[in-house]
Amino acid sequence: MCTSHDSRPPIEPISGAAVDGQSVILEGEDGAEFRAYLALPEGSPGAGIVILPDVRGLHPFFEELAMRYAERGITALAIDYFGRTAGTGERGDDFEHMPHVEQARWPNLAGEIRTAVAHLRAQEPAPRSVFTTGFCMGGRLASMSATLGLGLAGVIPFYGWPVGENRNGTPAPADNAAKIECDVLAFYGEADAGIDKDVREAFDRALDKAGVRHETVVYPGAPHGFFDRKADQFQEASTDAWDRSLAFIRRHTAGQPIAGSFKLAEHPQDASAGAEPADPRTAHWTGDD
Repeated sequence: MCTSHDSRPPIEPISGAAVDGQSVILEGEDGAEFRAYLALPEGSPGAGIVILPDVRGLHPFFEELAMRYAERGITALAIDYFGRTAGTGERGDDFEHMPHVEQARWPNLAGEIRTAVAHLRAQEPAPRSVFTTGFCMGGRLASMSATLGLGLAGVIPFYGWPVGENRNGTPAPADNAAKIECDVLAFYGEADAGIDKDVREAFDRALDKAGVRHETVVYPGAPHGFFDRKADQFQEASTDAWDRSLAFIRRHTAGQPIAGSFKLAEHPQDASAGAEPADPRTAHWTGDD
């Protein structure tokens, strides 16, 4: 498990940002309802992002993460997985998630991702580019979301298992790399015992073979689930991952400035990337930053 009920994103709020956050109930492709949390920025959004939680499903960490994205001008929708088996109400710290994880099968999860993307695109005004990001179980789902033909602009998986079998039947992204339709920005902790160097490199090789543009970022000494305010010893890694995520979204979104704390001078390893293009539609991501 990546996060606990009292985990929060390691991102400072933007003081005075005008955003609107609200719980919504969505209807999946099979008619089953599931809860989601929609965060809307002030003004016209250029980008939208679907947030795919870890094995606990939708809880305050991911609701707050949606708000942090909205503060930076990005429409965000965090979804739950367990409406069929646990209902659509909010859940406490005592929620026993594992029986529900095992019943959340890939066909249903894929349908809920499609529903979430459609809901984002139904907002007025609609985002011009749509992304997914996910954590742990959601990281694997984020990678697989790029195989669903949704026209995504990019996917940002955090410590998602990319190989092998899965407890709920979600296919391995490495086995489906040829179907991935967009760029991939993947984050891992070097000390993640479940996703070691061999696993990470297997995914990289599959993406290379499929011709998928991708960047894999590995943080020395960081464990699985490092992106958490409680893991303050890894705050530098979390800040870098957040900055890279915003820069990735910015580059893949047409004509929309995305607020963020990224400063090239503070990230000398990124100096080769140079200035970002005014319109990312006219440039190709090289994965150099």
